[in-house]
Amino acid sequence: MARYTEAACRLCRRVSEKLMLKGDRCLTPKCALERRAGPPGRHAATRQKISDRGLQLKEKQKARYTYGVLERQFRRFFNEAVRLPGVTGENLLILLERRFDNVVYRLGFATSRAQARQLVRHGHFMVNGRKTDVPSFLVKPADLIQWCESSKRTEYYKRLAEVSKDLTVPSWLSLDHQNLEGRVLTFPARDDIEIKLNEKAIVEYYSR
Repeated sequence: MARYTEAACRLCRRVSEKLMLKGDRCLTPKCALERRAGPPGRHAATRQKISDRGLQLKEKQKARYTYGVLERQFRRFFNEAVRLPGVTGENLLILLERRFDNVVYRLGFATSRAQARQLVRHGHFMVNGRKTDVPSFLVKPADLIQWCESSKRTEYYKRLAEVSKDLTVPSWLSLDHQNLEGRVLTFPARDDIEIKLNEKAIVEYYSR
C-alpha cells in the first residue's frame, strides 16, 4: 500500500503550520517549525504572494498531510462526500475522521496518526471481534474497537495501560479505561474535528 515515506516535518513547513504529525515531539523545541519556520526550498524566501488557487491547494494539502492520505485516495473520499447528503466539505472531513487509523489515534492508543496507522497495519486491533488491519476502514456507530489478545502481552500495551486513566476521547467516542476498549457512539460532527481546516476551500479547489 502506497504511503508517504519522506520527512514528516517537511510537510508542516510546506504549509507553515503544526500538523502534529509526530505527536508530542511537535510540542517541544525539536519541532521543525520552532527551528526553521520558513517553508522548505532554496528560494522559499523570495516566493510571491499566494493566489486564491494556491490557498485552496494549501488547505487540501493540509487535510491530506494531517490524515496521511495520498492524492488518489483523497479524491475518492471527496467523490464519496459529494454523493452524500448535506454539506460536501463537512462530509469530507467526517469521512476522514471515521478512518480506522484516525479513530485509534483519537482513542489515545497512539501519539500520532502515523503511529496509529502502523499499529493497525501490524494487526493489533479488532473491530466487533474481527481482526482489522486496514487503516482506511470506516467505522460506524456501535462499532467496538479492541486490542487483540496477543497484543495485550506487548510492552507497548502494558505502558499504555499504566496511563490509561489520563486518556481523553472526543464526544463521539467512548473509552473503557480499564479494558482499553473504545466504542463509536455516533458519527462525528464538524465541531468534534479540532483540526483547523477550511473545507470550503477544498471543495472550491476540486470544483474548478
